[in-house]
Amino acid sequence: MHNIYRQFRQLLPDPPLQAGIVIEVGASRAVIALPGGGLVHGRGEASLGQTVFVRDGVIEGDAPSLPLEVIDI
Repeated sequence: MHNIYRQFRQLLPDPPLQAGIVIEVGASRAVIALPGGGLVHGRGEASLGQTVFVRDGVIEGDAPSLPLEVIDI
């Protein structure tokens, strides 16, 4: 028999990988400012002012500190 829940989960897209700058650090949590102006809370280790990759509320690692260009379409 097929697992219906697994089939349903395959229909949903994966959470996006986003890059942002850490603006606040707490006990194993950080607040990350995204280029579009949004804020994301992430679990993991980071330092203030660091550019990080975050996906689904988890800090995945360091991101390169490159200039960002936001283009509205």
